[in-house]
Amino acid sequence: MATITEENYLKAILHLSESSRKVTISNLSEALDVSKPTTNSMVKNLQEQGWVEYEKYKPLVLSAKGRKTAALVLRKHRLTEMYLVEKMGFAWEEVHEIAEQIEHIKSPLFFDRMDKLMEFPKVDPHGSPIPDKEGNMEATHYSPLIESAANTEVVVAALVNSSREFLLFLNEKGIQLGSKLKVISRSEFDQSVAVEFNGKKETLSAKVSRSLLVDLIE
Repeated sequence: MATITEENYLKAILHLSESSRKVTISNLSEALDVSKPTTNSMVKNLQEQGWVEYEKYKPLVLSAKGRKTAALVLRKHRLTEMYLVEKMGFAWEEVHEIAEQIEHIKSPLFFDRMDKLMEFPKVDPHGSPIPDKEGNMEATHYSPLIESAANTEVVVAALVNSSREFLLFLNEKGIQLGSKLKVISRSEFDQSVAVEFNGKKETLSAKVSRSLLVDLIE
C-alpha cells in the first residue's frame, strides 16, 4: 500500500503524462515543488516497488500497477471535489485543497458510497473524467478554444487549468462548464480569441483560450 508521499508522486506523474509531456526528474520536481535529489530518490523507490519504469536520461513511465494506483488516487480526489460542490455547496475554486487531504483515505467503501450518493458522476466540477473503481478513465475528445474557427458555436466542457486563480477569473467573466460561446474571431498577432456569450462580447487571451476545452455545438 502506497504512502501519502508515494501517492502524490504517482498522481503527479500521471498528470504530467496525460498532458502529453515527457515526464522527467526535472519537471516532476517542479510539479511537486521538491528538490531534484529528493525526487530522484523517490523515483528509485517507486521503481523498486514496480510502480514506474525509469532509465537515466529517459522519460519516466508508469507501469500498469503504477498507473492504476495513481488513477485510483485521482478517482478519490475527483469524487471528493464533486461531492463538495454537489452535496455541500462549495464553489469550484474552493475544493482542491480539501480533496488533496481526503484523497488519501484508504477505505474504498467510503468513496464508493460517495459515488453512489451522487448517482455515479462521470466528471468532476472542472470537467475532468472520474476514473472507475478499476482505475479506467473514459477518453475525452475536446479541443482548446484557441483552435476553434470563427463563426462557430462551442460549449465549455472542461478545463486544462483548474488553479484557484483561473477559476476566480472565470467566475469574474461569468464562464462556467456548460457556457455556450460563439467564436467571433482569433487574432493572428497575439492569438487572443474574441467570443460572444450571455449577450456580451469578450476577448480572451491565448493563455485563457488554451485552458478552456470546448465541444463543438452542431
